[in-house]
Amino acid sequence: MAWFRRERSPLPAHEQESRVPEGLYVKCDSCKEILYRKAVLDNLSVCPKCAFHFRISARLRLELLCDGAWEELDRGLVSADPLAFSDTKAYSDRLRDGKRKTGSLDALVSAVGTLGGIPTVIAAMEYGFIGGSMGVVVGEKVARAVERSASERMPLLVVSCSGGARMMEGTLSLMQMAKISAALARLDAARIPFISLLTDPTTGGVTASFAMLGDVNIAEPGALIGFAGPRVIEQTIRQKLPEGFQRSEFLLQHGMLDMVVDRRELKKTIVRCLHTLLD
Repeated sequence: MAWFRRERSPLPAHEQESRVPEGLYVKCDSCKEILYRKAVLDNLSVCPKCAFHFRISARLRLELLCDGAWEELDRGLVSADPLAFSDTKAYSDRLRDGKRKTGSLDALVSAVGTLGGIPTVIAAMEYGFIGGSMGVVVGEKVARAVERSASERMPLLVVSCSGGARMMEGTLSLMQMAKISAALARLDAARIPFISLLTDPTTGGVTASFAMLGDVNIAEPGALIGFAGPRVIEQTIRQKLPEGFQRSEFLLQHGMLDMVVDRRELKKTIVRCLHTLLD
């Protein structure tokens, strides 16, 4: 029994702008400077004053990374709401809101494009769709991206931006962790490169599965990366956490990441890693 169905996308597959708020000016969450919005967008949604990285959409991420046009994969998959879940709001309504807000049918866009002339399978998570949470559709699209990477012997890049597994799909969402990890094990056995890019935030079941399984794990500066949130951990262990705990720089210092790279240098760095891994 399939827990997803196919549906035509309600919006055309145009590249969306970043999640920087609409308007002429935008306030930086880090340095609190009031910035000219176009200057921020021209700087790849990085604050020109303090280098704070604003969140960007999955489609803009693909636009920034790919050399040119990219072909979207498995676009028609959408959740069938397998549990008919409802809390403060019906899950079906949340799915509708996510589609309207992002122009995507779920929280991941997968595609084939070229990076530095290298054909690559790319899966980019969309935080604007229910917090980038991983349900059956996201898990299926990542697994299919891995399988396509293996069958066509193209390297794989996954961009994580997620609050973790999607509670509205219960155990079905947790199953995706094992499914994707098993697919990545087969990709590793085939000796095909997998680069994992972790952005703010990457948490929960996404961190506990594919986000930390890359041949190279790269993060953007200041990204929150972890399983449980800092507040939950402090309440559990009854201790104050170190300064910067669960930020990408802290994880790099403690051996959990291979590098932290500014967004403006990301494409060049990823292409260099791909050349190294493919040699």
